[in-house]
Amino acid sequence: MKNRSSLVLIFLTVFIDLLGFGILIPILPSFSVKELHVDEAAIGIAIAIYSFVQFLFNPVLGKLSDKYGRKPVIVVCLFLNAMGYIVFFFTHSYLMLLASRVIAGIGGSSIGVAQAYIADVTTRENRSKGMGLIGAAFGLGFVFGPLIGGLLSSLDMLLLVMLQRDFL
Repeated sequence: MKNRSSLVLIFLTVFIDLLGFGILIPILPSFSVKELHVDEAAIGIAIAIYSFVQFLFNPVLGKLSDKYGRKPVIVVCLFLNAMGYIVFFFTHSYLMLLASRVIAGIGGSSIGVAQAYIADVTTRENRSKGMGLIGAAFGLGFVFGPLIGGLLSSLDMLLLVMLQRDFL
């Protein structure tokens, strides 16, 4: 495959996107109940809104990547993803939680752009290998994200809250 370093960067991008999503799965319910005092339905909405925003923004970002290029859109998506998690770190209200999930969802919409980039840089014969690379990054992110989140949630939530309050 040509552009091996580009493929590695796309792999890492998708892996990091799914890792971040997966880390919050075990943490979000207890954080939402203990700190935000919301019920299970609200937690479900907070989890679902990320995927719903991805559903809405995947075609938008695909069109933008056709117009402005794949790399700039992927970089902006990584920035938005990071911003979403920073907003989550400072979350003290349910609306702020939803805003963080929306921002991260827009950033997480880079997967379609990553697939288009793979199609751009691979030959027809190697395209399935490139798409398999994205699938592997997706799977590994979903495996290690909840694992890391579960390990973090086993630490006392007070430690995370104390850390959060030190930054304010």
